[in-house]
Amino acid sequence: MNRLLCFLILCTCIPFSSFAQTQKPPLHGKSWMAITGKPLAATAGSMIFQKGGNAVDAACAMLAATCTMWDVLSWGGETQALIYNPKTKKVIAINALGVAPTGATVDFFKSKGYHFPPEYGPLAATTPGTPGGICYMLSEYGTMSLKEVLAPAMELAAGYPIDAQTANSMERGKALIKEWPYSKAVFLPHLGEKREAPEAGEIFVQKDLLQTLNKMVEAEQDALKKGKNRKDAIMAAYDRFYKGDIAEEFVRGSREQGGLITMEDLAKWKPIEEEPMHVNYKGIEVYKLQQWTQGPVMLQALNILENFDLKEMGYNSPKYIHTVYQSMNMAFADRDFYYGDPYFAPQEPMKGLLSKAYGKHRAGMIQLDKNDANIGPGDPYPFEGKTNPYTMLMKQRGFTTDTSKRNFAPAHDTRTGMLQTDETYMDRLWRGTTTIEAADKEGWVVSITPSGGWLPASIAGNTGVGMSQRMQSFVLDSTLNPFNVVEPGKRPRVTLTPSMALKDGRPFMSFAVQGGDTQDQNLLQFFLNMVEFGMTVQRASEAANINSNQLWLSLGGTKNEDRKPRPGNILLHDSTPEATREALKKMGYTLSFDDRTSGPINAIWFDWKHGSFWGGSSNHGEDYGIGW
Repeated sequence: MNRLLCFLILCTCIPFSSFAQTQKPPLHGKSWMAITGKPLAATAGSMIFQKGGNAVDAACAMLAATCTMWDVLSWGGETQALIYNPKTKKVIAINALGVAPTGATVDFFKSKGYHFPPEYGPLAATTPGTPGGICYMLSEYGTMSLKEVLAPAMELAAGYPIDAQTANSMERGKALIKEWPYSKAVFLPHLGEKREAPEAGEIFVQKDLLQTLNKMVEAEQDALKKGKNRKDAIMAAYDRFYKGDIAEEFVRGSREQGGLITMEDLAKWKPIEEEPMHVNYKGIEVYKLQQWTQGPVMLQALNILENFDLKEMGYNSPKYIHTVYQSMNMAFADRDFYYGDPYFAPQEPMKGLLSKAYGKHRAGMIQLDKNDANIGPGDPYPFEGKTNPYTMLMKQRGFTTDTSKRNFAPAHDTRTGMLQTDETYMDRLWRGTTTIEAADKEGWVVSITPSGGWLPASIAGNTGVGMSQRMQSFVLDSTLNPFNVVEPGKRPRVTLTPSMALKDGRPFMSFAVQGGDTQDQNLLQFFLNMVEFGMTVQRASEAANINSNQLWLSLGGTKNEDRKPRPGNILLHDSTPEATREALKKMGYTLSFDDRTSGPINAIWFDWKHGSFWGGSSNHGEDYGIGW
């Protein structure tokens, strides 16, 4: 046994107790649970539950509230959801992600000198998805009217005491905000003063947004008066947003500021109900959205990690950290090359990527004694009985699928050296949004990771609606990812990734986190914390994680150099023992440290023994939950 392996075995892991004292108390409830990114928004969910709504009603109310509070999204963004239907005992997926508008082509963006579509402004906008997502989920699976569900958000739009985080974000982004006249009028009420954004606690009023929400409710109520049923009435509100006067003003305001979205783009778009992806991990069925998100990354990593005895390694031991890091890097390398919109050709090889055999194959490639800086995409095609059509493209980039050589990344795709913890890079890596978790005693469970239209946002005309910035997640170069090249009507591959798990045919856990490319890193470790190490849901949400930077960033930057992987760079918690640090350094890692190593994780665990819910909401943000 070599000296390094002896060192690894002797190194102690970070101690923990599954029921150790947490910084925030766990939530308990037997009737319902509502958790989201802002205390006032969680209160909105509780208001709906108290009026007799189900988990879908409450989740829609929380989503509407968080959009209105700009946490960190708005009404022009996108919604991704998983819903457990107790009537069918199945998990369904909601795809309410906007699409690239007319004129959004590779040639268009390249003619403007872009390497990726821009981060901010009207040209960054996909079509709005969240209004349609709310209407669809509510009409199909809720019980209440749109008027009832939007009431808390409308009250917030009429004026609410703004929190410091949001107000300060407006102040920091005011240089960009001033470029967009409708945004300037909303976000900078003290124009010309030293502080132009609202102060913390100031009553923040959004008259235009309130008018837009009123119009949607008016359309619903008019339809009810005409004898329409509940579902059709809600969809009348949907039509007013996407085809009526709201759409006209949205398009006018967008195009006035240089945007591309047309009336036809809005009218043609619609949310899609899908079959989620899932894998079985030690008897637990784990569900994610399809490959238009990064969700399958966690499923791939679980298939790899299933081949190791993680519990025997010990929580956050050097061996455990190394194995998780390598597994995540392999899954992210596949994400970066193979994931995209399944409704556009070419077809992504998801059957191969999610096969147990492919997971075992990838597990066998992990070098146990050092970081592999050259991990790249594998070849899943043989695992679905096909030949990889991108062999020549991979060779062009310098990739090889010869596992004996273990050389998967071309030199121009990697960044070596010390971790650059500059604010811009870390903002792109961690760029957050919000999450929504809801469950009720009837068995409905909802997990949502909405986003888009974050500050500094460009507001479309007099709608009060901030436009999405999701176009930046497309690529313009097919050699980076042939499945995710921008095209009108196409959805970009996003980072947003709600999660759900069933055990013995019943809900086991619903969980999500904000934080850009770190989302499935954090959620993977949170899941393992509970399943492998027996932590409570609150303990697991606060536990120390690791973050890998050995992946292509999905957000930010205008050049390839801004997004390239940083091999071997790893973020560890400040409490990491010195012995673990030294072991990882000897394995080729470059270390950085923080006292918080995950985004705010929100989760609900189902205690079937006692017939109750346990809620977890991490101490890493403003996230808040209420149970009853």
